[in-house]
Amino acid sequence: MLKQRAKAVMLLVVATIIGYFVYVSSLPGGTHPFRLGLDLSSGSYLVFNADVSKLAAIDVADSMSALRDDVERRVNTLGVSEPLVQIETPTALSSKGSAYKLIVELPGVTDPDEAAKAIGATPELEFRLATAVDLKAHEAKISSYTSTTTQEADFIALFKPTGLNGSMVGRASLAFDQTTGAPQVGLNFNNDGRKLFAKITKEHKGDYLGIFLNGDLKQFPIINEEIPNGQAVISGGFTLAEAQLNVRNINYGALPVPISILSVKTIGPSLGAAAVDGGIRAGSISFLIIASFLIIWYRLPGLVAVIALGVYTVIMLALFKLIPVTLTAAGIAGFIITIGMAVDANILIFERMKEELARGRGVWDAMHEGFARAWLSIRDSNISSIITGVILYKFGSTSVITGFALVFIIGVLVSMFTAITVSRIFLYAISPSRTSRLSTFLISNGFSKMKK
Repeated sequence: MLKQRAKAVMLLVVATIIGYFVYVSSLPGGTHPFRLGLDLSSGSYLVFNADVSKLAAIDVADSMSALRDDVERRVNTLGVSEPLVQIETPTALSSKGSAYKLIVELPGVTDPDEAAKAIGATPELEFRLATAVDLKAHEAKISSYTSTTTQEADFIALFKPTGLNGSMVGRASLAFDQTTGAPQVGLNFNNDGRKLFAKITKEHKGDYLGIFLNGDLKQFPIINEEIPNGQAVISGGFTLAEAQLNVRNINYGALPVPISILSVKTIGPSLGAAAVDGGIRAGSISFLIIASFLIIWYRLPGLVAVIALGVYTVIMLALFKLIPVTLTAAGIAGFIITIGMAVDANILIFERMKEELARGRGVWDAMHEGFARAWLSIRDSNISSIITGVILYKFGSTSVITGFALVFIIGVLVSMFTAITVSRIFLYAISPSRTSRLSTFLISNGFSKMKK
């Protein structure tokens, strides 16, 4: 008995420490804040249609995976905290007009249109040539070069394609003019691009090399000598943000699958806060109702179950922080459901104990036999629940489903531990040493009459 009570005290101490960690880490500036999904925080929800019509059926899956990875890299450069990029595939039951979709959740992003533009951007970098003779009639424009005059159609038409374009760039980087400090875009060509760039600069000395980005002529320097190292610099009067954006887009190139925006939804901070408050309120009310029922109906074991339920709650909250789990409204719903499942396991145990008491066993023997008989039922029911959760997580096509499934699986596993281990330790620690009418009443439940 003393050993059981020591275990119970130690378990309470550990649970208190975990609870303190959950509380302290949730304060402003805490090291492990809860990670909230888009529906619980402000941000943007973007849905893109992916055009796979030109792909062979065997290449669709790989191309969509490449698309997701590419968009994830683009989103990460936006500085978004905890973005989520998912693929939604049409199923056999989907409507005829359904298609592959790309779902992007961007917490903290308040300008979804700008984000959509950045995600779907396909840069067009091209190098064209114009001879000095061709540009002789435009000497006045060249001497007073501005971005406005160079966009005139007759001037642009003088530059002819060379075959050198953005697909031949191995790497773009941010650079700065050593004299003015103005932002620039540095280019390093790949092997094919380096050879072609060297050939162009060798054969066209004295001509002008126009550098076009997204159709706009950024600059047209005179080729003075061959450039064999495959390096070039674009200095088109960029702001720092423009230069960074161009570097990113040139590096990532065109997306492997064309996408077009289908819908944009912005979630404001007040809506997210309301969802969080609603989830906390629902969880608190459900906990109080369950706790009241357990204590009234199951008496001493019910009190033990409530304590075990508190341990379950702090363990779950700590796991949410440490794994970490991105909490969504669906995830909170899964958490609340598993609270009920944690109680369900305790009820199975208590009902088995009641049956053993009814057969005339003593309190101590009824407890041991009750846990032993209930274990198989608890094990089988929880295994079937875990299998269901794994299937939902594996094949769920949206964050709502996968978020619910992940929290549900964790909750079932933790509830098995608290029901079988925590409840048993506490119940053994406070069990009456002798069987009497009072001890039988405290351990039994409801209004059934127990044998003496």
